[in-house]
Amino acid sequence: AGLNKYLFEMCNIRNQNSWVHKNNPEIATDKAKDLVRMAVAKVALMEPLKETEFEVNKNALVVGGGVAGLTVAKNLSLQGYQTHVVEKSDQLGGQAHKIHQTADGNLIAPQLKQLINDVTQNENVTIHLNSELKDVEGFVGNFKTTVSSNGNQKEVDHGIAVIATGGKPFTPTEYEYGNDPRVMTSLALDEKIMADDPMLDNLETAVFIQCVGSREPERPYCSRVCCTHSVDNALTLKKRNPEMRIFVLYRDMRTYGEREYLYKEAREQGVIFMRYSLDAKPQVILKDDALVVDLVDPILGRPVSIDTGLICLATAVVPNADEQLAQLFKVPVNDDGFYVERHAKLGPSEFATEGVYLCGLAHYPKPIDESVAQAQAVASRAVTLLAKEKIYTSGQVAKINQAICSACKVCVSVCPYGAPSLTPKDARFFPGTAEINPVLCKGCGLCVASCRSGAIGLKGFDNDQIFAQIFSLNEAMG
Repeated sequence: AGLNKYLFEMCNIRNQNSWVHKNNPEIATDKAKDLVRMAVAKVALMEPLKETEFEVNKNALVVGGGVAGLTVAKNLSLQGYQTHVVEKSDQLGGQAHKIHQTADGNLIAPQLKQLINDVTQNENVTIHLNSELKDVEGFVGNFKTTVSSNGNQKEVDHGIAVIATGGKPFTPTEYEYGNDPRVMTSLALDEKIMADDPMLDNLETAVFIQCVGSREPERPYCSRVCCTHSVDNALTLKKRNPEMRIFVLYRDMRTYGEREYLYKEAREQGVIFMRYSLDAKPQVILKDDALVVDLVDPILGRPVSIDTGLICLATAVVPNADEQLAQLFKVPVNDDGFYVERHAKLGPSEFATEGVYLCGLAHYPKPIDESVAQAQAVASRAVTLLAKEKIYTSGQVAKINQAICSACKVCVSVCPYGAPSLTPKDARFFPGTAEINPVLCKGCGLCVASCRSGAIGLKGFDNDQIFAQIFSLNEAMG
C-alpha cells in the first residue's frame, strides 16, 4: 500500500490471548483490550525506518572438502557461481575414502571419485588444499576472508560461506584397542573389505561392539550411523563366509527408517544380537594368542565367553571442533562441539548469522545420504541470496547517541554479531565512542540492555515506546 512497513504493529490477540485463555472468555476480552491499547500507544510513537542497501558478491566459500562440502561446491558451480573450497588436509573427500558402501548397497569409492572429478575439473571452482582460515571480515553479501595455504596468505571475497568441516571417528581407549591388530574400528574393517583382505575369508567368528565412546557422560549423544554400519558390515562378512559366526553386542539397536530391513536380514542370516548395559560392558581378554569377549547374556541370565578372531568397535562420531572458525563467523557450537543451526525446523541448514550455512557431520552425526541432502538444501538456500543483485538490512537495528557514550566497550564485548565497534581516536566527530554497523546488527537488543550510560536504543523498540505501553496498561488498571 506504500506505507513504510516499520509503521506496522502486530497486536496478537490470537496466540497470546484467545488460544491460551479459551476457558476464560471474559478475562480474555479484558486482556485483548489491554493488548490493543498498548499496541496503539506504541504505534503512535513509531517512525518510518530506512533499510540499508548494498550489492551482493556472487562468489561462495565452502570450508571443508568432504562429501557435503563438495556437493555444495558442485551444485553452486553448475549454477554459474565462483566457489572456493578450503580443505585443511592434502586431499578432497574426507572420511568417505574409508567407507565401503552406503546402507542401500551403493559403493562409495566410484561415486566419490566422480564427485571429486566434477569439482576439480569445473572452472568455476577453486580448490585450496592444506589451507585454513585466518581471518574473516565483513557481513552477508560482502565477506572478505584470509586463507592461509602452505604459509602463503590470500584474501577471498565472497557473498556467502558454508561450514562443512565434517567429523572423525573417536579413538577408543578400551576393549584392548591398540594392543592387538584384531581389535579394530568400523572404518578399519571397511578398509580391509575394500582391499579384499584374505584374512576376512579365514575368520570363523567376528564380534561387533556398539556404542564405543558414545552415549556416555563425555559424549551423551547417539552417533546414528554406527548400528546400520555394523549390521551392513556383518552382512558383508556373511556373504564372504556364510558359516562365519557373527555377534553384535549392543545397548540399543538404532537402524532407523528403512535401515530396519538390514537388521531383519541380518537376523535371518544368523547374525546373533546380544544386549549389554552401560554398567556391565563386555570384557575383552587377551590370553596367549586367544581373543575372548566375556559378557552376561540378559536373556539367559548367564555369563557367555566368545572366542573370536576379530573385534570391530563401532566408535562415536566426533566433530572436527574448531573454536577459532566458530568465532570468525560468529556461529554457535553446542557442548559436544557440533555447530548449532538457526532453527531445527525453520532454518535447519543455516546459522543465525545471515549468509553463513552448515551441512554434514559438522552439524551432527548423519549418514552420507543425509549429508548430501542437507548439502543440496544449503546450495538451494544460498542461491536465494546469491541470485539477488542487492539485499537490504533490517530497519530495526540498534542506534547510539554518541554524545553520551562513555566508551566502556561493554556493547562490543556482548554483541554476538560484532555490530558495535569504536570509532578511531582521530575521528573528527566523537572519537573513541561506540558506533553500530547496521548491516551486522540483528536487533537482538543485548547492547541496549547492557549499555551503562543509556546511550543505545533499538529502532522500533525505543524506551519511550516501551514505557508508553506500560503507562497505557497502568492507566487502564486505574
